[in-house]
Amino acid sequence: MKIQTFYHVITTVLWEKWVEFKFEWKKITASALVSPLLYMIALGWGLGSTSSVTDRPYIDFLVPGIIALTTMNTSFSAVGQPLNVQRIFERSFDQIIISPTPMPAYIVGQMLGGSLRGMYSGALILILSIPFGANIQLSISFFLVMLLNGLAFSALGVTAAILARTHGDIARFSSFVILPMTFLCNTFFPLDKVPDAIEALISILPLTHASGSLRAMAYGSAPSLLSIAVLAAYAIAFMIIANVVVIRRKNL
Repeated sequence: MKIQTFYHVITTVLWEKWVEFKFEWKKITASALVSPLLYMIALGWGLGSTSSVTDRPYIDFLVPGIIALTTMNTSFSAVGQPLNVQRIFERSFDQIIISPTPMPAYIVGQMLGGSLRGMYSGALILILSIPFGANIQLSISFFLVMLLNGLAFSALGVTAAILARTHGDIARFSSFVILPMTFLCNTFFPLDKVPDAIEALISILPLTHASGSLRAMAYGSAPSLLSIAVLAAYAIAFMIIANVVVIRRKNL
């Protein structure tokens, strides 16, 4: 019975995400394409035509990084912003807390929903990269890394939404945590371009492993089992933290 309850909670959360996507898919699709398109035009066509960071075309280096940061941003926003609105303005999250809903199942549902939204955005980037001439080799492991990256940052979105006191706190959290990773974590330039101390710090962040692993597989190399393990560990750790934060909120 408990397993069935977990299953029903997860599917209910996923259904909520699907209904939201069904009615807003045009806006969601458009917003998912704007920033990556600008990155590809400015960096891929602009900067990429006059510089090189590897022995391959810069667009081949750039696209996996954009996919990694897009899955991160989309997964985080798809969970953090709606949940924050539900908690602070609509007060509907309070009804979930006082109900017998298993919070771990609810968090897992949010993680899966956010990650699937992130994978959707990543798939759009893959399609968008075709006219730019990007040569990307795809595999099941490529999408697994996208999924794990989305799961980790969806769980982080749950934590941020519960801890935020105002809707603006989500934007500030994104500015201090998400935005620096967007530009530093092996997305637009190799880590060997930064000082060793900074490189050591950046190399432990989840997005670094996501972008590096996606790029290696896009080049045709075998998936990095270490990066997959690190991303899975981050997803589990962020899920546990989110569960602790939600339970504390429930016990207030």
